[in-house]
Amino acid sequence: MAEPLLKVDDLRAGYAEAVVVQGVSLVLEPGQSLALLGRNGTGKTTLLNTLVGVTRRHGGRITLAGQDITSMPPHRRATAGIGWVPQERNIFKSLTVLENLTAVARPGPWTVARVCEMFPRLRERQTNLGNQLSGGEQQMLAVARALVLNPKLLLLDEPLEGLAPILVEELLRAIARVVRDEGMSAIIVEQNPRLILPITQRVVVLDRGTVVHEGASAGLLVDRERLDRWLGVAAH
Repeated sequence: MAEPLLKVDDLRAGYAEAVVVQGVSLVLEPGQSLALLGRNGTGKTTLLNTLVGVTRRHGGRITLAGQDITSMPPHRRATAGIGWVPQERNIFKSLTVLENLTAVARPGPWTVARVCEMFPRLRERQTNLGNQLSGGEQQMLAVARALVLNPKLLLLDEPLEGLAPILVEELLRAIARVVRDEGMSAIIVEQNPRLILPITQRVVVLDRGTVVHEGASAGLLVDRERLDRWLGVAAH
């Protein structure tokens, strides 16, 4: 049987002495996409930040492609295969779009040319500085920059937040292509389950830092009662 891509065992983590994520365990298979859902403040971002290595771990273990990354600093986790798009985007605002991409690109199927083909706006603005882009374009650049790292696992923290509807559509199409058509393993945090459940295979719901549901995305999408109980929304 193939080894899981990501294995999280009894993870406890947070900031300083505060434990936000409490006893989380999950498994992600190669090529699998996971929607990470929950109301605000339930630990979704903290869980992603812990996978990246920027929180304080109080217990548990993380393995990526069979390699124990539990004690690795963030830069080594990136080298091991974690691509991260945080809420703050963290693009280089004083570099051009092209420089942002070429500065981090690593060999693999996702080339600078390929991400520019997927995001035509970036190709049109490749000589613009990061701080000359709109919020939506900065988000596209952040996703493109994570892709040209050619990671084993892509982590997206609320990639659609605060974007105009037309940009939400464009970015959602691109994410769907990456995870559904290209088979990139990904964990995606999103507030709106109706947007993200159709393009992911699995779902985990967090409440107060613990896993309260794990299953197929399609099953939760049609379960109005559970959606309302955990997320405060009913599927329409």
